[in-house]
Amino acid sequence: MKAYNTIPTNENEPPHWSALQEVQLSYRNKLKASQRPKINMAEDALALFRTVWNEDEMELVESFKMLLMNIANRVLGVYHGSTGGTTGTIVDIRILLMVALKSNACKIIVAHSQPSGNLTPSPADLKITERLKDAAKLMDIKLLDHLILTTESFYSFANEGFLGVFRLNTFVMYLVFNRLWVY
Repeated sequence: MKAYNTIPTNENEPPHWSALQEVQLSYRNKLKASQRPKINMAEDALALFRTVWNEDEMELVESFKMLLMNIANRVLGVYHGSTGGTTGTIVDIRILLMVALKSNACKIIVAHSQPSGNLTPSPADLKITERLKDAAKLMDIKLLDHLILTTESFYSFANEGFLGVFRLNTFVMYLVFNRLWVY
């Protein structure tokens, strides 16, 4: 049997299993389920995101947030994922899923600000949305939407059919979203 690659230890010394820390997860919500906002459409999510977003920074830097919901679309919380620069921000899918699992979310909606004011999804936006949707599905979490926000407007991947039943490859999506499709 092959051993895992581990840090070398003194083979004459027994392992100190009791020194290992147990991981504990907890989540406390101060509102009763009936008091939590319910999200039925992209405009509901937009309104909630706008209440937690710093409008003064929206045209300055790109940032990413995630709305966590239970099976009945009741809001469990909003997670601030990252703040980047003028042209992008880091989206760590592992951390997003860790937060979703820890809060016991069944559904999520993500959003990012677009300092340029351009609401057209970039190839990177399309790719991260597809990757997050696939990864969340493995955990029985449904990605309902990805919103791109500016101070004046928004774009909804769900409203535009990107998160629907039919999946196109990312390149074809890029062509369609940028109206470059040639017949």
